Amino acid sequence: MRFLYSTLDGVHFYTRHGNEVTTRFPELFTSQVPKGTILDGEIIIEDDDGKPDFEELMSRFQVRSPRRIPGISRTKPVTFCVFDVVYYKGEGVSHLPLLERKEILNEVLPEDLPGIAKVPSIAGNGKALFDLVKKQGLEGIVLKNKDSKYELGKRSSNWLRWLIISMPSLKLLGFRKSEFGWLLQFPDGKPAGIMELGVPVEARQAVYQAAKMTSCKEANDYVIFPEPLMCKVKYRTLTKAGYLRLPSFIEFAG
Repeated sequence: MRFLYSTLDGVHFYTRHGNEVTTRFPELFTSQVPKGTILDGEIIIEDDDGKPDFEELMSRFQVRSPRRIPGISRTKPVTFCVFDVVYYKGEGVSHLPLLERKEILNEVLPEDLPGIAKVPSIAGNGKALFDLVKKQGLEGIVLKNKDSKYELGKRSSNWLRWLIISMPSLKLLGFRKSEFGWLLQFPDGKPAGIMELGVPVEARQAVYQAAKMTSCKEANDYVIFPEPLMCKVKYRTLTKAGYLRLPSFIEFAG
């Protein structure tokens, strides 16, 4: 989860959308981030293998109760992984090249700071790094032009996310009646979850038309086809329960 750490006026934490979440992460408070600094990065929670656990992070992020936060900050602490600096000594440095900002970042943060880690940058070897990340089951890498500025509030062609995307053909068992959602299944019969994203109107209408032309069954909130349709889906990772995380429709498959 994208995260901004500011010491311009006291210590404040913000999400990428500008929502302040300072009180939710007391474990990140430290006097070792100099005054007049804004750091950019992501917060993660590590699983038993030391990899980011998205579900645990989402669960932790939802905790807002002042009574629960002190305890959960000890049992499920986040780590702030810093990859850039936006302000230094009270002055904006977004206009400086990335490599210069990385040098400033090394000055700002001491090594082995509890709960805060500097993300190392690797020059070149992008293909080898991507293959290693893929082998480890992680989401991908970000390619950055070494001379790029920090462009506030917009996506830049100088920073490219290179994601590991799986695109299998899955069974479309049926659809949800109360709100949009397609019920998916892996070819081996295991449930794959619900697809709610990236389905164009034409594809939705095609599925509803197919339902009218066949003798579907209803099971609770779902309409189930007598024979499943096939569709190609893209997704990044699986949840702990083995479902697709945020699957998105590509096309119907034969």
